[in-house]
Amino acid sequence: EKALHGACEDSFGFKFIKQRRAGLHEFIKKIVSHPQLCNQAKPTDFDFLKVIGKGSFGKVFLAKRKTDGKNYAVKVLQKKVILNRKEQKHIMAERNVLLKNVKHPFLVGLHYSFQTTDKLYFVLDFINGGELFFHLQKERTFPEPRAKFYIAEMASALGYLHSLNIVYRDLKPENILLDHEGHIVLTDFGLCKEGISQSDTTSTFCGTPEYLAPEVLRKQPYDNTVDWWCLGSVLYEMLFGLPPFYSRDTHEMYDNILHKPLGMRPGASNTAWSLLQGLLEKDGTHRLGSINDFEEIKAHSFFYSINWDDLVQKKIPPPFTPKVNSFSDISNFDPEFTEEMVPKSVCWSQEHSIVNASVMEADDAFVGFSYAPPSEDSFL
Repeated sequence: EKALHGACEDSFGFKFIKQRRAGLHEFIKKIVSHPQLCNQAKPTDFDFLKVIGKGSFGKVFLAKRKTDGKNYAVKVLQKKVILNRKEQKHIMAERNVLLKNVKHPFLVGLHYSFQTTDKLYFVLDFINGGELFFHLQKERTFPEPRAKFYIAEMASALGYLHSLNIVYRDLKPENILLDHEGHIVLTDFGLCKEGISQSDTTSTFCGTPEYLAPEVLRKQPYDNTVDWWCLGSVLYEMLFGLPPFYSRDTHEMYDNILHKPLGMRPGASNTAWSLLQGLLEKDGTHRLGSINDFEEIKAHSFFYSINWDDLVQKKIPPPFTPKVNSFSDISNFDPEFTEEMVPKSVCWSQEHSIVNASVMEADDAFVGFSYAPPSEDSFL
C-alpha cells in the first residue's frame, strides 16, 4: 500500500492521507490498467486470426501479438457456461497445472492468463503440427517404431506431471499435438487433478468413454495409474486403428472395458504386447506403474532402444515431420474450425471494459486466475 501511495503521488499528483483500505481498493481498480503500472495482457493486445479448435466452454484461436508479431494459441472460455456447469474448480486447476508445465518439453506452456467481465483467456504456445488424432485418421495406423517414439514422449510428460502430484486423466489422441518438428505436446489440462501422490486416490467420474480405466467406471477410488491405462489405450489405437475395447454402443464398450480380456492381434512385436498387457491390466493395483510409477514404464523391454535423457532433450529425431510451411500455417487443423468466422466479441467484454490485472480480479468466481510473466517477457 505504501508503494502504491508513493506511486500515486509521483504519477498522478494525488495525495492520500490515512486512506482506508476500502478506498484504496477502489483506487487500485482505476489505476491497474494504467500501462506504466501493469504488466498484464488484454484482448486488444492480439489480432485474432483464425478459429483452430472448439471445446465445451469456448474456442481456441490463432492470435498474433501486435507488438512483435509472435503467434499464440489463445483459449477463450465463456464464464457463464463455466458457472452454469459449476466447473470453476476444473478451470482453476487447469490454470495451476499450466503454470507448472514450463519445465517439460512435451507439455504446452502458458504465457499469460487474464479475464474480462464475461470471458477467461489462456495465452498458450501455438503448436501447429496437428493433433495426433488428425494424423492417425489420415494414416489409420502407425508403424511400431513411430508409435514407440510418441508413447515414450507421452510417458515422459505423464511421469513429470505425476512427480508434481498431478493426474492428467484425459490422455487421448485429440489432446496430443505434434509440434512443427514432430515432437509430442500434451494440451488441455481441464481434467487434471492436483494433489494426488502415488499413495493418494480420488473418485471423480470423468474422462473420455473410450479411454476410461475400469476403476473409474466402477466409481472406485483411483490414483495416477489411470494415466498408464490411458497410455496403453492410445498405444493400442496407434497400432491397430481403434481403442482396445471400442464399441459404438457405449454400454457394450463399458462392459468390454470391465470384463473383456485383451485379445492379441497380429502386427505387433512381443514386447509391444507385453507393454499393452501391463498397461491395460484391469486391476489397477497390478497395473504396470502401480508400484514405482514412471520408472516401471521406462524399464520395460519395449523401450530398450530409447535413451530417456536424449529423448527429453529432443536429441532423438522424430520419425515423422508434419508439413508446416510457416509459423502461422494452419493446414494441419480441421477446416471445420478454420473456416469459421472469428467473432468480434472475442476482443471485448459485455461492458467493453479493459481487462483486470492479476492484483485485482474481475469477480470472486475466478480469483487468482490472472497470470503475467516477469517483466523481461512483458508487453511493455
